Formats: sequence, C-alpha cells, structure tokens
Amino acid sequence: MQPTGNIKIFTGNSHPQLAEDIAKILGVKVGDSTVGKFSDGEIFVDTRETVRGRDAFIIQSTNAPVNDNLMELLINIDAFKRASAGRITAVIPYYGYARQDRKAKARDPITAKLVANLLTAAGVDRVLTMDLHAAQIQGYFDIPVDNLMGSPILANYFIEQGFKDRDDVVVVSPDLGSVTRSRKFADRLNAEIAIIDKRRPKANVCEVMNIIGDIEGKTCIMIDDMIDTAGTICNAAAALIERGAKEVYAGCSHGVLSGPAIERLENSVIKEVVMLDTIDLAEDKMIEKFKTLSVAPIFAEAIKRIHDHESVSKLFG
Repeated sequence: MQPTGNIKIFTGNSHPQLAEDIAKILGVKVGDSTVGKFSDGEIFVDTRETVRGRDAFIIQSTNAPVNDNLMELLINIDAFKRASAGRITAVIPYYGYARQDRKAKARDPITAKLVANLLTAAGVDRVLTMDLHAAQIQGYFDIPVDNLMGSPILANYFIEQGFKDRDDVVVVSPDLGSVTRSRKFADRLNAEIAIIDKRRPKANVCEVMNIIGDIEGKTCIMIDDMIDTAGTICNAAAALIERGAKEVYAGCSHGVLSGPAIERLENSVIKEVVMLDTIDLAEDKMIEKFKTLSVAPIFAEAIKRIHDHESVSKLFG
C-alpha cells in the first residue's frame, strides 16, 4: 500500500499491537497519544499531534475490562471531535455488549443500542467492526457501519491445512443462530454441514439436545462468532465425539475466553481452537491448542478503502 499523509491511526489500551500491525501495513505510524487514568480512576486522553482536517481512525476493541475500554473510545472520539478532525471512524474489532441486542424478557435493557447511541453522541462519523453478534446492530446506528467477516480468514487457514474437498470433513453449527455463518464457511471448504440443536436453561449454561446431520466418522469443524466461557463449544464437541465424530476443531472470530474458558478448552476433546486476534490474548492465556490469526490485513484494507471512498463490501466478493 502507498502511505498517505491524511490517515491518522490512534489506539486505546485494549489492543495496541493490532493498531501497530494495521499502521505498518498502511505505511503510517500510530498517532502520538496516551490514554491513562487519574488517581481516582477517571480516564484521560493526551494527544500530542494535530488531527485537524485528518481522517482519524481509533482502533479499540470493547472487550474486558469492557467499561474502561468503551470509555477510552468515547473520550478519544470526543477529544478528536473537539480538535476538528475531518472524519472520525471507530474501528471496533470486537463490539462489546452485542449480546444484549433485544428484550429477551420483561424489563431487559437493549444495551447494544445504548452503546450505539453513546458512540453517535460522542461524535463518531463511522464504525468499522467485525462479526457483530447480531446483524441487526448495524441498524441501531444512523451512521455508516461496516461489518467485516472473519470466516474467510478462518476458512483460508483450514484450506491451507488441507481440509478442502475432503469427504470426511463436516462443518458444524453449534446452534441455530450460526447456521448461515457455518454454511458460508462450508461452501469455501466444499464440505457438508451439521447443526447442533441445544437448549439453554440460563445464561452461559447450555445442554446439547440433538445433532442434525451425519457426523459419524467425520472430522468436525465448529464455527461460531465468539467463544466466551466455552461451555457451549466444549459440550458440543463432547456430544460430537460421543456420537461418533473422529476429531473436532473449533474456530471463532472473537476469543473472549472469560471465567473457566481456558481450563474447559484445555480439558476438552477439541484438537485445536483457531481464533482471530480481534481481542488481545495475553501470553498467560495461550495454551498449546490455541492458534491465533491476524485481522490486521483485512482491517488495513478496509481502512484504506474507506479513506479512498471505495467499496468495502467488495472485500468479500
């Protein structure tokens, strides 16, 4: 890519390495800015270079600590708006609070919409994200939202590992909500799909009920948008093996990995867990069966296309 003097890349504290990787591909440097805290815990932003009239991109996932990372993003947006940035794009590889996207029961908040309102009120002009948990979140904004897809990156990895055009490979959707994602993934591998029908008695607890499709003697690849506590993916993998699957792999865009997730995955029957680096995975969380793939190239290309007023959807053919 040819470097451009008008693009400015900034980052908070959620994933500075990803910002560095994106900036390097674009041929620019990460902006000279510090995001810290006062002694009472309030967040401050100190930007030591001009953004006046520039195309500013703030790279910040809103993973744990969710509220700190979200406030860092909002304060950065406000600072750049007041500094007369030409356009402000919030690059949110992982959009937190996305699972609270509807009223599942009486008096539930719709927090995904609240976050959209906060970002808009802060002054953001555009949002660039990846694999929103619920596609309708794009409609919560009255500004442009580009929702990149992570499954092609995951698919390319499994193709490179020799999984394409194999008769013994089945792509498994861990729930009904992931069927479309799994079908597109399976199309890239020329594989069949299977679906796990599960019941969830309460949040972060699931019980596998039935498997739709032929998985006996097959190599199964489970694809989901995120792995949080890993209960769903581990229970599903165990059910697949119990019902005759030969081996199980898992892939996701967002490795949230909260609570007992790492211990569960380490002790599970899953052979390998492939994740994108939308969330910074600390060294102490890495185990032997984890594999991370970079999203920097696709985000860098999307940023370049947004800056040049070109189509982002063409990235996915």
